[in-house]
Amino acid sequence: MMTTVDNRLQTLWEGCLRNDRKQQEMLYKALAPKMLAVCMRYANDKDEAQDILQEGFIKMFKNMSNYRGEGSLEGWIRRIMVHSAISRYRKAKNVVLVEDFAEQGIPVSTSYNDNGLEAGDLMNMVQQLPDTYRSVFNMYAIEGFSHQEISTKLGMSELLSRTTLHRARIILKEKLNRLAVRERHCMAG
Repeated sequence: MMTTVDNRLQTLWEGCLRNDRKQQEMLYKALAPKMLAVCMRYANDKDEAQDILQEGFIKMFKNMSNYRGEGSLEGWIRRIMVHSAISRYRKAKNVVLVEDFAEQGIPVSTSYNDNGLEAGDLMNMVQQLPDTYRSVFNMYAIEGFSHQEISTKLGMSELLSRTTLHRARIILKEKLNRLAVRERHCMAG
């Protein structure tokens, strides 16, 4: 059984298929906040995320006939946003290789402290990762892409995808450790 939200999206979608501009605007307004959150995981800042969002919706409206009704409409649109972010990344091609971190003197640690981290804190940490690390981490850990798919989409080897994910996780763990130390100092102090 479809929920009220699903029914509303389906009604808006049917209007979009008839090229009803008002329905297109309403669909955009209904989904933009959720899709912006998806885009933020890949972007350096909110402005870039909004650009990705716009590009994604343009692609979606141009390719409406490609949605076959299989799976959720929202999931299909989300996939377009992810692919828009990947396309933007590939165009920029500011690839940061794994060895670049060592050259930048970024310390890494393998210890992990499970504290009461909020989702927003983790998202901020992910956004601080260099572009390549952030893209690979999001594609693998959030979107569920395989390393083979990531390597194809980002134009890198599977080994580099795996290594980049591993290094991104190490960097995130180090950030978590630093946060935990700060919290302990605040609580003690």
